[in-house]
Amino acid sequence: MTLRTARLVLRDMSEDDLPALRAILTDPVAMTAYEGAFTEAECRAWLERNLQRYTEDGFGLWAVELADAPGEMIGQCGITRQRIDDDEVLEVGYLFRRAHWHRGYATEAAAASRDWAFRELDAPTVWAKVRDTNIASMHVAIRLGMTVRRRFVTHYRGVDMPHLGFAVDRSSAHSSARMPTVAASCSRREIGHRSCAAPTSSSVSPSVRPCADTKAVTWNS
Repeated sequence: MTLRTARLVLRDMSEDDLPALRAILTDPVAMTAYEGAFTEAECRAWLERNLQRYTEDGFGLWAVELADAPGEMIGQCGITRQRIDDDEVLEVGYLFRRAHWHRGYATEAAAASRDWAFRELDAPTVWAKVRDTNIASMHVAIRLGMTVRRRFVTHYRGVDMPHLGFAVDRSSAHSSARMPTVAASCSRREIGHRSCAAPTSSSVSPSVRPCADTKAVTWNS
């Protein structure tokens, strides 16, 4: 599976991507929203779970490379099945190496993934689960045309983590998104997930209006 945008290439990850993935997952700043750096075992488990998704679902988090620098994985982005409350949802996740933050790559890759889910999976809605202190990821979700639909708590790595459930519907995605749809190439027949920038504030952006209800769910990495 390959998706292409103006500046990026999204492709399936493989065992060969473990070193690049490790560089992201063991960075304590990049992993602030996950309560710090992963261990080696957690890095391997993350990759193995994602490879399993390719087999079971036909999609998952994809490796992201620069179109003009192929072979170097700078992040991961894609679509995964997640649970929010009692509902299974399709979520767009994005997580990039710190050296490549603040260049719009997360939004560009996530927009391509969002559109792929609408087109290839016929998804009526795409979600983003964002920790309520992760302002940078909230901004990406808003640029994707998403609004807050739910507030809930995930239990992950022994910590209760309040989250906001952002979502965008297929019917409104292109009219509400803040960036044009990027070009992508893929067929469903040809195949077989959170940007964690350090939060700059514990407050929610004025354009984010969280729901009043708070529910507890289990994180599905």
